[in-house]
Amino acid sequence: MSRVCELTGKKVMTGNNVSHAKNRTRRRFLPNLQNISLFSEVLEKTIKFRVSSSAIRTVEKKGGIDKFLISAYEKDLSTSACHYKKLIEKKEAAKS
Repeated sequence: MSRVCELTGKKVMTGNNVSHAKNRTRRRFLPNLQNISLFSEVLEKTIKFRVSSSAIRTVEKKGGIDKFLISAYEKDLSTSACHYKKLIEKKEAAKS
């Protein structure tokens, strides 16, 4: 399983550990990924994602997974998130 957030595209970064003597060794900065179920009000079911904790906060700020996915760029989303985005847009269009 790759270490990539399904909603924001945040992934592993690399950098250096720097000691007091300025010795540099390579290290990895891992995103804080969580497995979470989010309830979609439009689809009326829960959706499971592997997202970073900052993405969870952003979803809550936007007002839910439906509003987040509609406003998100498709290049940042995973294939499953793009699938749910299209389903939500289709259901919203049928409603209006």
